[in-house]
Amino acid sequence: MSRRRRLTWVLDWLLLFLIAAALIRPLFKVKYMDKWYSIESTFISDARFLKDHWPHPRWQPFWYTGTRFDFVYPPALRYGTAALARYYPGMLPVRAYHIYVAFFYCFGIAGVYLFVRIASGSRGAAWLAALATALLSPTFLFLASNRGDSLHLMPWRLSVLVHYGEGPHITALAWMPYALAFAWRALEARRPVWLALAALAGALVVSHNFYGATALAMLSGIQVWSLYITRLDARIWLRAGGIAALAYGLTAFWLAPTYVTITLQNMQFVSEAGNLWSRWVALGVVALVVLLSNNWFRGRADQAYTVFLFGALLWFTVNILGHYALNFRVVGEPTRLVPELDLVYVLAAAEALRRFWSWNWRLPILAKATAAAVTIAAFSTSLGYVRNAWGYYQKEENVETRVEYRLQDWMASHHPNYQTMVSGSVRFWWNAWHDLSQLGGGSEQGLLNPIPVPPQWEILQGEDVELSILWLQALGADAIVVNMPNSDEHYHDYLRPEKFVGRLAVLHDDGRGNVICKVPRRYAGPGRLVETAKLNALPPQPSNTREGLQALVDVIEKGPEAPVDTNWESPDVLRIRARVEQGQSIFLQVSHDTPWRATSAGRRLPVDKSVLGFMRVDAPPGEHDITLVHDLPLESALGRLLTLLSLGLLIRLAWQSYRDARAMPSRTVPGDLRSAS
Repeated sequence: MSRRRRLTWVLDWLLLFLIAAALIRPLFKVKYMDKWYSIESTFISDARFLKDHWPHPRWQPFWYTGTRFDFVYPPALRYGTAALARYYPGMLPVRAYHIYVAFFYCFGIAGVYLFVRIASGSRGAAWLAALATALLSPTFLFLASNRGDSLHLMPWRLSVLVHYGEGPHITALAWMPYALAFAWRALEARRPVWLALAALAGALVVSHNFYGATALAMLSGIQVWSLYITRLDARIWLRAGGIAALAYGLTAFWLAPTYVTITLQNMQFVSEAGNLWSRWVALGVVALVVLLSNNWFRGRADQAYTVFLFGALLWFTVNILGHYALNFRVVGEPTRLVPELDLVYVLAAAEALRRFWSWNWRLPILAKATAAAVTIAAFSTSLGYVRNAWGYYQKEENVETRVEYRLQDWMASHHPNYQTMVSGSVRFWWNAWHDLSQLGGGSEQGLLNPIPVPPQWEILQGEDVELSILWLQALGADAIVVNMPNSDEHYHDYLRPEKFVGRLAVLHDDGRGNVICKVPRRYAGPGRLVETAKLNALPPQPSNTREGLQALVDVIEKGPEAPVDTNWESPDVLRIRARVEQGQSIFLQVSHDTPWRATSAGRRLPVDKSVLGFMRVDAPPGEHDITLVHDLPLESALGRLLTLLSLGLLIRLAWQSYRDARAMPSRTVPGDLRSAS
């Protein structure tokens, strides 16, 4: 590749990045926006927690009665945001989050250019695809609900980022064209540096978001097949396997087997189950792509991009539009992949227009005129968005007046150690400013202990106040925030919030429809002395009835008259002080996990799983000062070792490519001889 040609790649990439940055300029500067309903709050809260407990807490004690920190969410965005907030003087986590997602949004627009230019060989098509990604959403033609939900036809990928807070997903989408571009180079010919870059970019997609990872897996499978069937080089499969293996190695430090298992189990809380007929249709789509590409494009190396676009168009259309029309569903929520469908449609449209423009057989002028007219018509729909591009980022100047801030601030000032039942947008922001414990949290798919989740729906939606109170006691809630119909809380999850009026003591009433009530418990905190035999006699999970719950609550709240003092010294260490008598155990309303280790006076104490997935510590009679520590799980330690080895291999591949380049300075990179149009 000539130096001049190489320069065009760099300058084009940079210019597209700057164009995208100009369109979303306010997002780089804004702190709090008026989108208090947005789930970006949970990612901001998570990053704030990490910033305050840097560099790596092993346990998250404040969400869902506790879960492993690594399980809450993939690490890339949370670490990027926390690092910005920690090391840039005076930067708030909310500002750091917006800078992070804004940068990678622009990075992704420029990445589309890179992929298209590599795959198609056309500079013009690459520009067209990148600009269309920044300005258009082809799916608006088919999805009226999305079209109506996007003000001035703002591109859907930006709409879900700004309005719904899908920062991790859109950042994963930003890395996707780089993963595909580098893999294209790596699969075409043996170039170690491209293999290393493809694995690194793929690992970064996975490390931001699982929906992005799912889309990349789909597109990568189509990409590998398209290159193989058009080149008939079996080594392509080996290279693809090498990319996948190295990418997993780079994520192994957090993507433990247990993480994958519980994520799949917890899909029940975040999506509906797939159906059998959809799986058969999916197999049919795969078979159709294989059959047609084998018949039409076998051995035609110049048609690899055509096969890729055909497979991607067919699969993503069936998967997403099929869901809207016929409830097609294999796994997860297909509606979450609409930004990826937009990208596929943009890539296909840019390639179709390139071919029309290059048409040299019969009426070429008409073909060029058609391509130009379609392009102008498409981009004209973005004029409303461009004119109003800076008006979507409405700043919130008076954060202290918001219900989400006021309620958590009062709790942090008066009862910082209480575990509280909160809901709606108050739940989303509960941990954005302080370490406060809540029954819910920010990421259901990361639940280590899923048992406490369904009872929260009973508390929110059920009509039996006594049953709700029993559940609050059983789960260890010290308080509950009740949002009345006149509250400015956004979601109003309570079906009958008035059921708590007069039944629970009021700790705080802000006079604006928001009440914090005290849950009747013998002592505050998660620790209780209980009679071991009575605890062992209970079923692992009580029924959702007064009788079943009352038996559990009686064991917890009407046991021995002796307090258990508990204190979180750090997210990974719980200090417990108690006097234990014969036949008694310490019951902790904290999720059990195998790495928990309890010691008292240098003696190891057994930690067992008990009712509701909580912990029971058995100690001999006497006074005890117990330290409960969450150790690094073995699978995480092995994962870290695998990641270190993978990083070493990554460096080795890059060094090998550097040496090869120096030994053969005139070597031509495969694909660079394609004509550019």
